[in-house]
Parts: sequence; structure tokens; C-alpha cells
Amino acid sequence: MEALHRSCIINRLLARLPLLITVSAVLAMLANGPIAQLANYHEFADQRTAFGLPCVADVLSNAGFALLGLWGLSRLWSKRGEPAIQAGWPGYCMFLIALTLTAAGSSYYHLAPDNARLVWDRLPIALACAGLLAGVRAETHAGSDRQLYTGVLAIVAVASVVWWYFTELHGAGDLRPYLLVQGLPIILVPLWQAIHRAPAADRRSFALALLLYVAAKAAELHDHELFDILGWISGHTLKHLLATGAAAVLVNRLVQRVWEAAKGRSLG
Repeated sequence: MEALHRSCIINRLLARLPLLITVSAVLAMLANGPIAQLANYHEFADQRTAFGLPCVADVLSNAGFALLGLWGLSRLWSKRGEPAIQAGWPGYCMFLIALTLTAAGSSYYHLAPDNARLVWDRLPIALACAGLLAGVRAETHAGSDRQLYTGVLAIVAVASVVWWYFTELHGAGDLRPYLLVQGLPIILVPLWQAIHRAPAADRRSFALALLLYVAAKAAELHDHELFDILGWISGHTLKHLLATGAAAVLVNRLVQRVWEAAKGRSLG
């Protein structure tokens, strides 16, 4: 009986851990103070022009996002009522739409990088992060209002970018909310999946996507160094390709879920 009581306490603590981490992250950001954008943020390493396009590699390397988003929507839209994806569909739908918009927003930004254009790059990225977070939460928290939660996260995502741009215009840019929107899914998604015992295939897919995304962020931070070493590709272009790979793993897993469910019904 004592062991059972101890197990119940541990389970309750684990269930509250995501909220504790979220609150702690918010408090840490508040204590840290405003986080400004790097002064040389728009100075990308690869300035090559081709087909009349400036920064052609950084522009064209966004195409994968559009292809993935459109492919995912075309394969899953008619299956959105399937039990395999139904619970998380509002969030996953936002994720897929945001992927498609990321291609347009990032390409637009890289044609002539500045803060005004960067808004249209960051908005869909924030929405993609929010959609993924909403989708996984809906699947791991039975009975939650998935539409409401997805809507709230979408508002938070948009507000994080608006806040950055508003503060930037007033001479004290603050990236804290935007960084939280990008960072929390990296922590909360695997935590929710572990606590609520998500299927192993889902956890493996997210782990692989997470590794690719972390590699993408590392490449972004070493844009010039990688271009100097490799000569043919910059860190930022590599970031786009690695992030596309991360998204591909996640979208493929959603499609695979529906396929596995259909196969299971046919065998049954």
C-alpha cells in the first residue's frame, strides 16, 4: 500500500512538471531582462546571386517547407477525422499550414533582409511551433479543449512576434516571448510524450526531429564559419535544409499513423 501511495505521488509530481518548467522558464526570462537581436543578424554569409535572385541559396532552400506542408495537407486533410490524428488535428493542421507559409515568409525576407520583412519570416515559424505544441498536448491530455488551446497558442505565437517588432521599433528589441515559443516545444513535447506514454514510434520521430532542429540552430549560429570552411553552402542555408529534414520526419510520422491505422483495419 505504501509503495502504491508513493507511486501516486510521483505520478502527480510528474504530471505537474511541464507546468512547473513553463512557469520557471517564464520567470527566468523575466529575471533576465530583454534579449536583443544580434546587431549583425541580417548580414548573411552567402550573398551569391543567380536567376536574378539575391541570396539565392537562402531563398531557394525554403522550397522544402512548402512542399512538405502541401504534401501533408493533401494526404491528411481528408483523413482528419481518423482516430489516429483526430485529437491533435487542429494543432497539426496549423503546423502544416505554417510550414507552407514559412517558405513564402522566409523567401520574402531573404530577398532583401531587414526587420520589417523578418516579421513575415518569424510569424509562420512561431505558428508552426505553436501548432506542434497544441497537437501533441491534445493527444496527451484527453478531454482538453483542443480548438480553444490551439487558438490561444496561435494568439500567443503571433503576439510574440508583434512584441519583438514593436519593441524593436522603439529601440529596445525584445526576443524573449518569441524564444519561449520556439524553445518550449523542445522541452514540453518529449516530456508530455514520456509522461503520458505516447507510442514509441512517435517518441522516436520527435527525438530525431529534435536532433535535426538543434543541428539547424547550431548551423545558423555558425553561418559565416561554415561558409568559409565549406565554400559551397552557408550555415544559414544548411539551417533551412536541416529544419526541413526535421519537419519531414514529423509530417511523415503523421501520414504513417493514418496508413498504419488503415492497414490495421484491413487486416482486421
